[in-house]
Amino acid sequence: MNIYEKHGWAMVPSRNGFGEALRELAERHPELVVIGADLTDSTRASYFSENFPERFFNAGIAEQNAAGMAAGMSLAGKIAVFSTYGVFAAGRAYDQIRTTICYSNANVKIGGAHGGISVGPDGATHQALEEIATMRVLPRMTLFTPADAEETRKATIAAVEEIKGPVYIRFGRAPVPSITDRDTSFEVGRARLVRDGDDLTIIACGSMVAESILAAEILESENIFARVIDLHTVKPIDRETIEKCARETGAILTAEEHQIAGGMGSAVAEVVVATHPVPMDFVGVNDRFGESGEPAELLKAFGLDYRSIAEKAKNLIKRKTV
Repeated sequence: MNIYEKHGWAMVPSRNGFGEALRELAERHPELVVIGADLTDSTRASYFSENFPERFFNAGIAEQNAAGMAAGMSLAGKIAVFSTYGVFAAGRAYDQIRTTICYSNANVKIGGAHGGISVGPDGATHQALEEIATMRVLPRMTLFTPADAEETRKATIAAVEEIKGPVYIRFGRAPVPSITDRDTSFEVGRARLVRDGDDLTIIACGSMVAESILAAEILESENIFARVIDLHTVKPIDRETIEKCARETGAILTAEEHQIAGGMGSAVAEVVVATHPVPMDFVGVNDRFGESGEPAELLKAFGLDYRSIAEKAKNLIKRKTV
């Protein structure tokens, strides 16, 4: 039995939540259309296409065209969802997202699958490690980085029903611990307190939320009490919670399955330096591409597992000034 099973966490790919939400939303919104790029099963957009084939369009391996189609359909009154792997959605179609979708404030929702190195054996070409940085700088873009399948489901529903404009939802391929359920709160732009503590704050997103919970348990065994925050919405960012954590705990460690440069940690640092500067450190991919391997092996090799987070937290504590 692994450590996740010991906590009673079911292991479910977060992409499943995206598919479940699309199927659920389709019943309530006849104007919802979904566009795929030849990876429908992998992104779980198949949950929609199999039940509503007349409202599904496969653009093939032509991501720029898919983004343009989504923009055009939205400007004609549809709610358009475009999904593929994050490296292709945010990478190949960046110009179309920037100029055709965001500049037009088109009501397009982008499902960016296979985020992070935990994609596994597919390797560096398919491991999206830059899309938080590129998507969060775009005006009018909302960016979600949910922690598990259920939070991905809620983020997708919120993207369609609460936000009129561009949204990017980042989710993964590999099974991750289910740390939320139907009753767990989810509010756009409001970070979620997962675990309280006074010695430092760990702000995490995506799969790193579960790893941060485990890291906090290690720290507690050494009488270090870490607050854990689930920053599922990177943009608009929850400035109030971040400032509150800085003031109350005196140190902030961020954890993300993404490049450190320009990622969620950078977004948090922008808030900290402008509101209440405290010592900070960052857990993430440090200026390198991914590699092929099993998800758990890659998290450990890249210093993203819970033990690595705990070690960085202990080092950060030494730098506290308050």
